[in-house]
Amino acid sequence: MTAANPATTPADSPARRGRPGYDREGILAVAVRLFNEQGYDATSVSDLARRLGLAKSALYHHFSSKEELLSVALEAALGGLEAVFDDPRASAGAASDRLRFVLVGATDVLVAQLPAVTLLLRVRGNSPVEQAALERRRVFDHRVTALVAEAQAEGDVRDDVDAAVAARLLFGMINSVVEWYRPSGGVDGGRLGADIVRIALDGLRTS
Repeated sequence: MTAANPATTPADSPARRGRPGYDREGILAVAVRLFNEQGYDATSVSDLARRLGLAKSALYHHFSSKEELLSVALEAALGGLEAVFDDPRASAGAASDRLRFVLVGATDVLVAQLPAVTLLLRVRGNSPVEQAALERRRVFDHRVTALVAEAQAEGDVRDDVDAAVAARLLFGMINSVVEWYRPSGGVDGGRLGADIVRIALDGLRTS
């Protein structure tokens, strides 16, 4: 994907109406886009201030550091994913139905928080913030694996595939969405989760 030219992107450019009154949310959105374009490690506070058209002091008025920006962005992604498991529909009923709910819910979070989830998937553990995010991802992955294993034990999901492998493959399909899905494209984000589950999970059914 070719990155938009910062000089002509309305959401990022301060030139149209003088210096914009960026709030915390607006700064975060621009920061996440820039992190995804350049890489978090390669992006400096000066880069971000320049993209926003703000002095670094104005940026620090909203966020204490680049690390705080990363932490808040990753929380949007991880908090959304963890909330899927907190929903009662993820803990009641047949395991296969709960698994279906979690997979659709995770896809919905990805669609709703596309930039933040994209950033999460690119985290490599180079800082305490990133390491904490990776640990939360591992916990989420383990919960999905346990749910797959439970569905296998109930006989609704084939058990000749290792549960951890099945979970990785399922989320490999879901996570690939960040590479091609665009809200302005022709794919309906509202039904994307159901489509993915139909292709992926139904292939694991025993009958």
